[in-house]
Amino acid sequence: MRGRPTPATAPLDEEQEGKQMIGRPSQLAAALGALVLVLTGCATGAAHSGGGTTLRLALNQSEDHPSFTALENFGERLSERTGGRWKIDVHPNSNLGSQLETLQLTSDGSVDLAIVSGTQLENLDRDFVVFNLPHVFDSIEHQMEVINDPGIVGDLYSSLEHRNLTVLGGFTQGARSVYSSRGPVTAPADLAGQKIRVQESEVHSDMLDMMGGSATPMSYGEVYTALQSGVLDGAENNEVSYVTQKHYEVAPHFSRTEHLIGLDYLVANTGRLTRMPAADRAVFDAEWNATMREFTALWAQATEDAVAELRSRGVRFHEVDAAAFREALAPLTERALDEAGASARTIYEQARAAAR
Repeated sequence: MRGRPTPATAPLDEEQEGKQMIGRPSQLAAALGALVLVLTGCATGAAHSGGGTTLRLALNQSEDHPSFTALENFGERLSERTGGRWKIDVHPNSNLGSQLETLQLTSDGSVDLAIVSGTQLENLDRDFVVFNLPHVFDSIEHQMEVINDPGIVGDLYSSLEHRNLTVLGGFTQGARSVYSSRGPVTAPADLAGQKIRVQESEVHSDMLDMMGGSATPMSYGEVYTALQSGVLDGAENNEVSYVTQKHYEVAPHFSRTEHLIGLDYLVANTGRLTRMPAADRAVFDAEWNATMREFTALWAQATEDAVAELRSRGVRFHEVDAAAFREALAPLTERALDEAGASARTIYEQARAAAR
């Protein structure tokens, strides 16, 4: 059994700004919510027209990202199988706000669904930190098996329902590696003195520091300019984001540290889900499961295409001393699990057992 959710004190993550808002009064969230409703002309998250309901889904990625493609296809299949009773309107490019803001709006019911990075959820239930730790997953296949195993994640995914949020599963972020403007990073010593952008998470800051660099939390949208100006020496991310954000132009050395396989979650407004008729909810769940499988295939192809493009643009890929990085990061995992508590350690052990 899991214990009661324990709020973390660290900032949240990817493409986020500001302080944690879920469950607290926030003039910013209220103002944003009002603006979104004015712009969309909706009084609630879901729009009703022609006898159907359109669910609004917030996404921070662009239209050429695999997540947008998969989610668009999700909406089309859902509409077809429910005879138009349920549709999904995907809002890309953070049009409904940062991930932190759209998480608040999903809790409020102004938005129905949102894709948010895994580190966003640490502040709501510390047990989510488990899947943000280095080397918890051996591969994307291992990751997807774990995050879709009710025996491992069932209680975790329902732990936020007192905040009107239900976690439904997720998309891989792929293996995250370090890229730099200053040359190859093949061992922890190579990161000495380098300012490396990390997601705005205490765990991720500690992770990069233990890898040998100087962690620099920063909003995602500011990274290119910071690399270009020398405020940053590098960052860490996957090949797809590296190419779509053009970070290779200002940091052309990509070192395959593969220290973490990241995760994005689909989070839904709990009330919206519970009001969905049982037959339609079954279709929704089935098509979401198909969407996760589709995304994984799209991601594999997108990664392959990204690497080919990066090579054609002169990016240098470097292999690393993986054992040295793993050894440097081992104490972080133990410390994070000790701080999170017994239920987090149980989830971690179950996830690792699935790899074997």
